Amino acid sequence: MVALDVPDSTQALALRDQLGDTVGWFKIGLRLFVAEGPQLVAAIGATHKIFLDLKFHDIPNTVAQAIESAGKLGVNMVNVHAGGGVEMLAAAAKAAAAFPDMLLIAVTVLTSDSMPREQAAAVALERAQMAKSAGLDGVVCSVHEAAAIKHACGSHFITVTPGIRWGDQDLQDQKRVADPAGAIRGGSDYLVVGRPIIQATDPRAAALEAQSMMHSALCL
Repeated sequence: MVALDVPDSTQALALRDQLGDTVGWFKIGLRLFVAEGPQLVAAIGATHKIFLDLKFHDIPNTVAQAIESAGKLGVNMVNVHAGGGVEMLAAAAKAAAAFPDMLLIAVTVLTSDSMPREQAAAVALERAQMAKSAGLDGVVCSVHEAAAIKHACGSHFITVTPGIRWGDQDLQDQKRVADPAGAIRGGSDYLVVGRPIIQATDPRAAALEAQSMMHSALCL
């Protein structure tokens, strides 16, 4: 998944066209969605799968209504924040059930969070188990927690991992990171890659490099 962490549709659509079929998914987050809204979701969704990354966190009824609206947009994946509690998660799952082609996942701990790794791992595992019990399809977690979550929640429970970096790339605001091969070996199902691709001199080449590392891990 390539994170379209850009300010407007002009840049987003340019990246979509430049990357083409080298990627199957694009992530649209708060900045871009607030700026461009459902119209951009439709434009990107015409050619690629969409992960709508808005991290809904509110009272159960409000989140359920937001999930319904996301489903009507036709997105393929949407997330909530597990910090909202089990009742909110269950309400979200109930709303998402009306859209069987849309995956519902929960954010466990942000990869920018500075809490000690052991504490982050414990919180992530607890929230993943809560998300599974509420009927969600998976979680967003760092690669360092993916294997334990898979072990506790089952191989079919999806792990989506941001914080992907390789080479000498700047970590910037990310604290818990891994390269693409390490993420695959660590149990990640979907990798979210933003700046290493979209800020590259040649985004298409960077995407292909990431794919090559992923494939090398799968072939071991």
